[in-house]
Amino acid sequence: MPTGAADAFDTTVPPSGPGCLECEQTGGWWWHLRRCARCGHVGCCDGSLSTHARRHAAATGHPVVQSYEPGEDWCWDYPGEAFLEGPPLAEPTSHPEDQPAPGPADRVPEDWRDILARR
Repeated sequence: MPTGAADAFDTTVPPSGPGCLECEQTGGWWWHLRRCARCGHVGCCDGSLSTHARRHAAATGHPVVQSYEPGEDWCWDYPGEAFLEGPPLAEPTSHPEDQPAPGPADRVPEDWRDILARR
């Protein structure tokens, strides 16, 4: 684990919700979700239009996220641009399994693949 990365984890904090906090507030949509390992903020991934997880990390100095996708437990260190091992975080460790990616289903445009490909 990179120096100082242990401080990036708080295993007691639950996630902020089942979807990207900012996209939920603005009516947006996301490709995949990432959870801040320090404060639980759920944001959209770098492949999403708004990259809220990375923006949260830059604004707060919280350097590590964990995938918030079902069946994934990998962590990403933004400053080091590398995967790393991390401790188990507080439950739930992913969005609900019946929530599609991209999501939420009612806000994803039919041409979402084309939209993301043009980014």
